[in-house]
Amino acid sequence: MVNEPARLPAPRGTVVISSVASDAHTWNLVLLQLLLEEMGYHVINLGPCVPDALLVEECVLRRPTMVVISSINGHGYADGLRLAPRLRARPELAATPIVIGGKLGVVEDAVERDRQSAALLEAGFDAVFADAHATDLCRYLRSGDPAGQPAGQAVGPSVRPSVEPPAGPAAPRTVAGAPGRP
Repeated sequence: MVNEPARLPAPRGTVVISSVASDAHTWNLVLLQLLLEEMGYHVINLGPCVPDALLVEECVLRRPTMVVISSINGHGYADGLRLAPRLRARPELAATPIVIGGKLGVVEDAVERDRQSAALLEAGFDAVFADAHATDLCRYLRSGDPAGQPAGQAVGPSVRPSVEPPAGPAAPRTVAGAPGRP
């Protein structure tokens, strides 16, 4: 009997993951990469401290299904406000879902965090995962209609089997950490 290699499902698309230019953390990116690959995506991990211009250039070159930005140093809000318009300015990326998550700021006030999330959405992100976990991104992708969740609420369980991001521009919304999370 001949051992045949396992047949892997066709990739669901390419996801570019990166940190913001000021964030040198890598484990969050490795975790995201592993989770997304497990979901069937081809992942291009650009790593930490990626300059905005390089991120935009790589996304234009690779035409990803989605761009995922992660930050855990507390500067994701400031860097994201600068980064999203640069990505959206490129016609090739205008309809590409772009999400940001992690520890995006250092404010403790929930009202201010909501204001910052709204500003990131206004800047061009399709979803903001403020102080959320990587599994929240997975639930977002599994929902089949990530934009259908009300703003400021945690993503619920899968409602459809699809893990593709929505086609075309999605209505933006935020995802806050679940109650009891830091």
